[in-house]
Parts: sequence; structure tokens; C-alpha cells
Amino acid sequence: MNEIYDVAIIGAGPAGMTAALYASRSGMKTCMIEAGAPGGKMLKTYLVSNYPGVAEIPGPDLGMTMYEQSLAFGAEYIAGTVSEVLPDKTVRLTDGREIKARSVIVATGTKERLLGIPGEQELVGHGVSYCAVCDGAFFRNKTVAVIGGGNAALEESGFLSQFVDKMYIIIRRDQFRAEEKLQKEVMANPKVEIIRDTVPVRVVGEDTVTGLVVKNVKTGEESQLDVAGVFPYIGQDPISGMVKDLGVCDEHGAIITNQEMMTKVPGVFAAGDVRVTELRQIVTATSDGAKAAESAFLWAKEHLVPTEELAEELEA
Repeated sequence: MNEIYDVAIIGAGPAGMTAALYASRSGMKTCMIEAGAPGGKMLKTYLVSNYPGVAEIPGPDLGMTMYEQSLAFGAEYIAGTVSEVLPDKTVRLTDGREIKARSVIVATGTKERLLGIPGEQELVGHGVSYCAVCDGAFFRNKTVAVIGGGNAALEESGFLSQFVDKMYIIIRRDQFRAEEKLQKEVMANPKVEIIRDTVPVRVVGEDTVTGLVVKNVKTGEESQLDVAGVFPYIGQDPISGMVKDLGVCDEHGAIITNQEMMTKVPGVFAAGDVRVTELRQIVTATSDGAKAAESAFLWAKEHLVPTEELAEELEA
């Protein structure tokens, strides 16, 4: 007999782990599928200081605590990459495995947006990095450039500043988009030079990064910064390829849901950063995960099929 899960959760970031906790506590047979290490972007976050009830905690520590709690009520962790979710809630993995479920919660989050300039992809891992926490120590006593003016860019700049001698922060506009607290910290940092109204044009280097060509958007003038590292933080794109054929995404790839976190495909839900939402934070992801699990539970009750009967249908 094929094993049937009440809910299959794709992704083990804060949304997925919270969904696994709430779903398993409600008595649902739950699995959580993750392609990488559990924790999501918390693993790449130096310090989390805006999670309610926790004054300040390293991101990996918060991620591990959530992970252990997510499995405490019997949820099963499955390592693997999901390639496709079918309308009947079958979850296909890239290695050929298929997971049968009554409902699916997509909580895959987002991936870093690329600059799309010459030299970027060629020098990833050789001076171009999308994770200051992962690679910051490699740039001790060097000069680096951070691209972006949002919270992520300034948070990671704070981490990098403990290693580097000098740091350029390059923003397209003349103002930051980040929270005022972060702006004040960056502006008070003697290692930081802010370059406004400027965009990156080309990453320079053969075997490793040696410079970054930038252009002033007002004057059109180009210049080269001598840097050993480039850290782009210009936004995120939803990881939603596994449901693209279900027609549940907007033009940017974000999954469209109602307030109950359900998509237009009955029994398929989404939670966290992967869905259409104005605010993408750990606290909003956990809220989404709890709501999605509750909605999946209520949906399963209304559309309950005995496990044996469903298994027979799948084997037929």
C-alpha cells in the first residue's frame, strides 16, 4: 500500500517548519520536504533582532530551534528537491520519488535576485557572494561592495564590517529603503562609504574579483571601484517552479492565495515569502505557516477520504 500523508509541506524555512508543527499537533500525518538544510534564510542571517519575544539571536540558532520543534509531534522530514506538484496533490521529486498527499503546502521561500551584469556569474564563489554570513570572513582586511539599500543589504553590511577594512554601499536612488535604525547604524560606521544614484555595470576580474565598474544614473559617468568582493542584495524571486503548471502564480512567480492561504487549486496552499505578500519577514512567514496548516486541517475534514480507500484509488 502506498503511504498517504494528510499534508505534504514543501520547504523547511520558518513558514514550512511552523506549518509542520501546527499540522502534526492537530493529528495530521505530516511530511516536510527540503532540498537543502532546514532553516531557510535564517541560516544566512547573522543576527535576528526583530522576532517577537527574542531580543537577539543568531539566525542559525533560531532555525535549529524551530526545526527541532517542528518534528516534536511526529512530522517526518524528507530530504529531496521537488520538481512538480500535480493537481491531485502528488508531489514529484527530481530523483523519481512520488509522495501522495491529501493536501500540499508550498513554503519554498525565495532566492536571491541576480544583478545580470557581465562577470557576475563567472566569479560567483571567487569574490561574488550572496551570503555575507557564509563568506564574510574570507574578506578580512579587504575592500568590498554591497549592492542594495533594503534591510537585507544593510543588515549584512553590519556583519561584513567586522571583517573588512572598507565597504562601499551602492544604491540606485538617493535614499535607502531600509528601516531607519539600520540606516543610522550604517551611516555611523566609519568603514562605510555610501555611493548614491549609482548602479553596477560590470564585475572585473579573471580568477577572482578585482573591481566593480559602476555608473551614475544621473550623469551616465562610469568609474571603477577597486574591491575584492561584491555582495548583491537587490531583491528576491519566489521559488515556485514546481507549481508553475497549476496556474497559481502571478507574473512575478509569487503564488496567489486567499486569506486562508489556499490557491485556486483546492487542497494546495502556500505560506511565507513564496506567496504574494507585501512584507517578507520571519514573523510573517511563521504566521502564514500556522494559518496554512489550520486551513489544510479544516479542508481535509471537509473532504475526508479514508486512507485505505485513497490508497486503493492510487494503486488502481
